[in-house]
Amino acid sequence: MLVFALIGTIGLVLLVVSLVVGDLVDLGDGALSGTSLGVGAVVFGAVGAIVTANGLDLWIAYVSSAVVGLAAVLVAQLMIRRISASDDNAHVDLVGVQGTAVTDITQSAGEVSLDAVTELERRLAWSLEPITAGTRVVVLEHKPNSVRVGPYRPEA
Repeated sequence: MLVFALIGTIGLVLLVVSLVVGDLVDLGDGALSGTSLGVGAVVFGAVGAIVTANGLDLWIAYVSSAVVGLAAVLVAQLMIRRISASDDNAHVDLVGVQGTAVTDITQSAGEVSLDAVTELERRLAWSLEPITAGTRVVVLEHKPNSVRVGPYRPEA
């Protein structure tokens, strides 16, 4: 049962890192991602632990874990491709979009609420100069996971 717990834990770490930081593993030009491998490892560990806890032979645990884990990898990868191909994942350039600082913004942390129609939630932000919460901001640079903002200064 220890092997299944270790593989499941490694899969969970890979899954969380892939979701938070981005896919560290991308094999075959997107054919296999870190997210889907993490899902597969978590399912492998869970199925193996369940089968061994129910007193079945170890070979049954390994075979069933491998089959169900592989199926989970394939389903996860199909879902990732489908989401990536949807219109919701279309690239939108946010440079120049105004918004409001939801939290204090520093060089390493902060959140903004942008006025763009495509922005339904808060977005991680950072700034070269400190910005206090409630200040109107404008996006100066757009990266996949965050935006660099500056204080909005309307031209007089």
